[in-house]
Amino acid sequence: SWGVGRWGRLGHGDEQHEWQPKKVEAFDGQRVVAVSAGGFHSLALTADGAVFAWGEGERARLGHGEDLSNQLLPKKIETWAL
Repeated sequence: SWGVGRWGRLGHGDEQHEWQPKKVEAFDGQRVVAVSAGGFHSLALTADGAVFAWGEGERARLGHGEDLSNQLLPKKIETWAL
């Protein structure tokens, strides 16, 4: 991912901006089959059916229930966990 890193929306564990594509290390060893990126957060679907969200957590936009904190790294949405 690359661009503005505010709220951790790039998934690199920090809020740094990346001006060139950078691998999201949290997905090492996993096969990501789909990604959706919004202005404040991103989602990824892995081959085993897990859905991960990261970025700004306000307004429950990440799907992590009561946890409304910003996620600097991809975090599995447990509601959809297999």
